Amino acid sequence: MLQGIIRESTSKKDTKKLRRDGYLIANVYGKGLENINAAFKMGDFIKYMKNKEHLIFPVKLGDKELKVVVQEYQKHPVTGELLHVDLLVAQDGVKSYYHVPIKVKGTPIGLKNKGVLIYHRRRIKVKAAPENLPDYFELDVSNLDVGDNILIRDIKMPEGVECYLNPSIPVVGVIKAK
Repeated sequence: MLQGIIRESTSKKDTKKLRRDGYLIANVYGKGLENINAAFKMGDFIKYMKNKEHLIFPVKLGDKELKVVVQEYQKHPVTGELLHVDLLVAQDGVKSYYHVPIKVKGTPIGLKNKGVLIYHRRRIKVKAAPENLPDYFELDVSNLDVGDNILIRDIKMPEGVECYLNPSIPVVGVIKAK
């Protein structure tokens, strides 16, 4: 479980000091909950994110244990270093918007015909309660030839999961290599 600290002060001076000490600044929020200003050790946070198996993961802040999902993050424009992360508390029975990642399986036919597999979207925004939320959408790309795409409407949404994106938006596809 990822452990963090609750920040008492949100001043610029204290935030800079935490960053210098190797902490990642975080904001934890949820519907009907009071915002929690928190900080996590940068190395621990990155290591945990790389090895997590589920979209929703537990964190411990002080004496509270919360189930959260990464909603948004900010990186430094030059160095690419992670600066800030927003964590949404996943409350059972409460529908919220989540960004569910895309995973592909198979090798497209189009790769033999001088094509390249591209991701139009890495994540799809859906509205669901946490108990219905999939960890990822797995797409089979083995039948894609050059010029073929998998669209939003081609993805079967699980029970209780709604996607409000335009159904004709492509997710992954194979394009002709230049």
